[in-house]
Amino acid sequence: MSDDHLVCVPETTWVPSEKLKFINRYVVERKDTCISCGLCETLCPYGVHRRMEGHVKILPPYHRLCIGPSCASNDFYCVSHCPTSSLSVRNSETFSALGDVRWTTDMILATWQMAETGESLPLDHPGNVGSSGGGFDRLNFKRGPVPDTIDYSEFDMVIDLDRRGGERRRISIPVYGGGMSYGSVSLHTMVARAKACRAWGTYTCTGEGGYPKELIPYRENVVTQIATGLFGVREETIKRAPMVEFKYAQGAKPGLGGHLLGDKNTPLVAKMREAVPNTSLFSPFPFHSVYSVEDHKKHLDWIASINPKALLSVKVSTPNDVEMVAIGSYYAGAHIVHLDGGYGGTGAAPEIAKKNIAMPIEYAIPKVHRFLSDEGVRENVTLIASGGIRTALDVAKAIALGADGVVIGTAELVALGCVRCGNCESGRGCPRGIASTDPVLYLQLDTDWGAQRIINLLSAWRKQWCHLLASLGMSGISELRGRTDLLRYVGGKEVFS
Repeated sequence: MSDDHLVCVPETTWVPSEKLKFINRYVVERKDTCISCGLCETLCPYGVHRRMEGHVKILPPYHRLCIGPSCASNDFYCVSHCPTSSLSVRNSETFSALGDVRWTTDMILATWQMAETGESLPLDHPGNVGSSGGGFDRLNFKRGPVPDTIDYSEFDMVIDLDRRGGERRRISIPVYGGGMSYGSVSLHTMVARAKACRAWGTYTCTGEGGYPKELIPYRENVVTQIATGLFGVREETIKRAPMVEFKYAQGAKPGLGGHLLGDKNTPLVAKMREAVPNTSLFSPFPFHSVYSVEDHKKHLDWIASINPKALLSVKVSTPNDVEMVAIGSYYAGAHIVHLDGGYGGTGAAPEIAKKNIAMPIEYAIPKVHRFLSDEGVRENVTLIASGGIRTALDVAKAIALGADGVVIGTAELVALGCVRCGNCESGRGCPRGIASTDPVLYLQLDTDWGAQRIINLLSAWRKQWCHLLASLGMSGISELRGRTDLLRYVGGKEVFS
């Protein structure tokens, strides 16, 4: 991508969602005994209670604007002043049921807010961290205050993807989209992601389900993936790809391969994968043609012979000897070593695999970074991390641990309205049409709307990175790489020197 494109930050546009506006932290209830006196409207400074001009009746409460029971300490608390005791405030059951310890309700709503507005949230906002009790949730930065005014154009977020001395290949932000295949997610989701990545001057990946023709207009920003099932792998798709990714293992299910249930294998999906419709499809583990570094090199040489200009990325999970896998991939010819930790994947990935097999990504990154540095090749290879990267601060923490950049997936889906219900793989899949192959469902997702929400999210993230770098006295994201001395372990003794 040209350097001119790299300094272009796409415009943000307000893109609300009708489906998401009903997710409120609190519920304000008004009984039939209300006499529409309007006192609550007069008292509330947040706009919860309103009356249309010329109308006698007060409108239903705007729950989203309510600050909840904590308002009882204020003189303007509507509940205590209501002359007919018609008002009450309680926690929303929908809000309480949303999310989990990794993707908390606050984090989901914060992601929706940034995707809607393009505006960043403070670095100490509760939506920046989860409540898992481990991983990135236990890491924080030793930083100073954020300056009152920041010139966002002064900060450099560009990272190099080709460090082997070939054609200069850079992306404008330290993030690109991970592989989510046609079948695991809808075609509209794939197109929305591609449109957003073109606007940002970065990449998105097809996953292992093939390369739909609808992505061809965005070919300069689309990575094609070769996985063990070889679904949809064709010479023409390899020739048009600026990057080809070999997926040897996925961190969310290492050693298990892939599995697409028959319900999601529609005729269109089957045609793309050159398979029989309505049958379950399996990707074996491992590549049965690779049992050594020499075999691995033959894979990369194969792609280099078809498309000499393509970047070669190797995606692996995080076994105990992950550093040996990384150095082997470098000597086999990889431009990018992509470490995939255990907490990525859609709701299709089994929980037992996520929690019990791979090394946590926060351990794998510094281990590989140090080993490649000790071997003298760190500056010749790009190290990318994925698997549970949820927020702008997670991206920054991964880079501080030693990565050059990250790959995201779930965060993009949440920007599109994912509620983390975990039904991605069952039946018709996602009721919001994000991870569904059912046309009745996936036609709900407008690709321009979806692309703009992802653009907005990345714009908000970029602003958060600028705030963080300013608080650390830095001007570029690459300055943060490997700076474990800037991290502190929350709730325990220091683990970094």
